[in-house]
Amino acid sequence: MEYLATRGYRCVAPDLRGYGGTTAPPDVASYTAFHIVGDLVALLDTLELAKVFLVGHDWGAIIAWYMCLFRPERVTALVNTSVAFMRHIMIRTGPDFVNPIEYFKRAYGPNYYKCRFQEPGVAEKQFAPAHAKRLMRQLLCHCFSHGVFCDEEMDDNKFPTSPLPPWLTEADIDYFVTSFEKTGFTGAINYYRNFDKNCELAAPWADAKVQVPTKYIVGDDDITYNFEGIQEYIHAGGFKEDVPLLDEVVVIPGAGHFIQQKLFH
Repeated sequence: MEYLATRGYRCVAPDLRGYGGTTAPPDVASYTAFHIVGDLVALLDTLELAKVFLVGHDWGAIIAWYMCLFRPERVTALVNTSVAFMRHIMIRTGPDFVNPIEYFKRAYGPNYYKCRFQEPGVAEKQFAPAHAKRLMRQLLCHCFSHGVFCDEEMDDNKFPTSPLPPWLTEADIDYFVTSFEKTGFTGAINYYRNFDKNCELAAPWADAKVQVPTKYIVGDDDITYNFEGIQEYIHAGGFKEDVPLLDEVVVIPGAGHFIQQKLFH
């Protein structure tokens, strides 16, 4: 943001609902893609910004894809990182459609983290605010590396708190910890609990294209770049068909999930 600001851009990085300084509604149903996109549109209206360049990562990327589908008139261009547009898990598309959570169960088993996150209260026992510092170190250092996410309990024996990578500082960890000690992890986990609902709500866009100029950037060690069939989709034409104004796909060798830290280190 500092780099862009010195070049004359106004940069806005909101805490989405459930994160940081923004409120965290207790109801799971308050975290659908429609709610989050609605928050962003309301923010743009409040700031009197008709259109913006949109940049997303991970869940931010998923929300950015939905925003470009629902409200493309508010987006000048998109740079999305980590998560490609995946119609088969974002939009209910027909009678043979499999809900995302069922898709993930079939592909990766019931212990896959997206599946384990579904039952309210279960994941919260693991992701307790009191464990925030250990959890953040393990998540950032281990769990999104080399195309995998740890599917079992993040205990210190299996995922020890090793030294931080060069792009991550103790001050960074402390900032994240302070935020999650305040809000807890439930708001963040509730995004995952709306995978199926998002697909249902987005069904009217089943045949829609992402009609926004787009650049996509991903690390070759990113968990999302190693989903079943995703590389063929990205590079064999399916991605370009769904995102006709896709300008470029950039794959960063040796980069994992947190690509923005890796690139700017």
